[in-house]
Amino acid sequence: MNPEELLNDNNNQKKDSPLKSLEVDLRLYSESIREIAVEIMVEGLSGYPIFVAHQHEVKLGEMILDKEELNTDWNIHASTLEEFVEKGIIKKELKQRFIDNFKNPHEFMCVFAIVPEGANFVFFPYGRE
Repeated sequence: MNPEELLNDNNNQKKDSPLKSLEVDLRLYSESIREIAVEIMVEGLSGYPIFVAHQHEVKLGEMILDKEELNTDWNIHASTLEEFVEKGIIKKELKQRFIDNFKNPHEFMCVFAIVPEGANFVFFPYGRE
């Protein structure tokens, strides 16, 4: 499955880059996302939690933060490297490269940001309180 197939583009276009609003939401969600990342690792589900940020419908991971309920711009789903490999988003032969580039999950959230133009991984630092 290609990332483009995950998109359900309904031609919602904003004047500003949607990534600016994503940064605002990630700062707001930071502590909640960190808690879920730790939970994923402690429960042994994965050493590589991935958070899927999207504004449309996607079938990847489990919804943890709903933009409608929270009055924000982005939905966040929790997933794992294993699910990304299983669904073919990360090719099996590239799994080790992904692991080698994965930043410390206690300091950075791994975000798979999906926008109408495509999708990409971003490592976003957790807020410092």
